[in-house]
Amino acid sequence: MRPEHDQVLHFSEDPSITRFVPHVAATARQAEEYVWAVDAHRSPDYWFPRQCPRVLTISGSARVHAVEYGWLERMRTAELYAYRFDAAPFRPFGEKGAGGGHAMVATEPVVPLGPAERVGDLFALHEEAGIELRVLANLWPFVDEVVAGPLAYSGIRLRNALPRSVR
Repeated sequence: MRPEHDQVLHFSEDPSITRFVPHVAATARQAEEYVWAVDAHRSPDYWFPRQCPRVLTISGSARVHAVEYGWLERMRTAELYAYRFDAAPFRPFGEKGAGGGHAMVATEPVVPLGPAERVGDLFALHEEAGIELRVLANLWPFVDEVVAGPLAYSGIRLRNALPRSVR
């Protein structure tokens, strides 16, 4: 599930949204109001239940996504939807390469190009895209590994991960 060339996507577990209005997200680090979306490259970062903690990186030539065992059943049963938008009202958020460029934002209300589309089997999407999906008992050792190394990475919803293990 990826957008067409001139589109961006917003992923949600709510299939009934008809209009997206800029707002300050509960997890926002900025005060500006936005409608958030992603391009084709970043779409796989959101092939997860909304609250699922995950770590995303590139290892060699492989894209790697890591989750905890406790989220597997939710990934199997989640009903995730994608909303398609014309990319024109959106702009990249942040500076590429400096932790930015990971999302697209609009500062005006936007209406999807059509109804929400069911994303489907999240494991199959990863497999078809050639993305290695790692399942770990605890995400924090992997987080520490990628943070200490030369790899670019992203962590999403890490506040929902299990606590760090006592060593």
